[in-house]
Amino acid sequence: MKLNRFARGACAAVLSLALMDAVAQSPKIDAETEMKAAVAAAQAVVKNGPVDIPLANQATLKLPENYSFIPQPEAGRIMKAMGNGDDPTRLGIIIPPDNKGMVIPRFIDSGYIKDDEARDWKVDELLDSIREGTKEGNKERAARGFPEMEVMGWTQRPAYDAKTHRLAWAIESKDKGAPADAEHGVNFNTYVLGREGYLSMNLVASLPELAETKPHLETLLAQTSFNPGKTYADFHSGTDRVAEYGIAALVTGLAVKKLGLFAIIAAFALKFFKLIAVAALALIAGIRSFFKRKNEA
Repeated sequence: MKLNRFARGACAAVLSLALMDAVAQSPKIDAETEMKAAVAAAQAVVKNGPVDIPLANQATLKLPENYSFIPQPEAGRIMKAMGNGDDPTRLGIIIPPDNKGMVIPRFIDSGYIKDDEARDWKVDELLDSIREGTKEGNKERAARGFPEMEVMGWTQRPAYDAKTHRLAWAIESKDKGAPADAEHGVNFNTYVLGREGYLSMNLVASLPELAETKPHLETLLAQTSFNPGKTYADFHSGTDRVAEYGIAALVTGLAVKKLGLFAIIAAFALKFFKLIAVAALALIAGIRSFFKRKNEA
């Protein structure tokens, strides 16, 4: 019942332009009100599958039935309400059918990325680099009043498939300073290399839900393909731009730093979610329920 009341409140916010203006103008607005307004804005633009979703003029996602897609800039507003920084590479938010977790698709216009270093990289050194990058991300989180994050270790060690040009890895995280038995989150990352850059699909979920939610990511990847002329095999060495970094940077986050973007390795704070609506993922479930009722009507 608590979730339903909150979801209804979010729906009502669609009609409240005054609330939307307040969110945009007041840096001191409380987290719950900011999230309500962000969800209300998303409700006006969400797309439900089956539908084709263009991804940065590079690829196409055939969004399956019962999946939902929130485009930009509304997706960015929700992510910011959760404590994440701005990210111009973010393409939207994908909500799976069971409302457990979310998938964040991105395209990074890096140029062609050479994958030869994946043959002999040292994964422990990659993890150290991720932890250093998280320290930098924590500065903005702390400045905005969100809990700092701590990387616990690999949930899945980095693995690259040279045939599909797909890289996958996952890390476990928790609130910094939280007790050892506190709830942990997991950030599962998948990258697919293309001719002019790479697609990223980042699964955000709680650690106990990883086994259940991971198949959603695999489903979405199977329904995503680069457009003709944009695949990794379409690369022309004499004319195409080559990225200034290799595939290891996609794990360590150095690629993001070189592009001058701000990235938070741990994409969400479970503690913050609980403050705004039992869990923010449950809040987003309200988006799906609202639009399902609306479409049926």
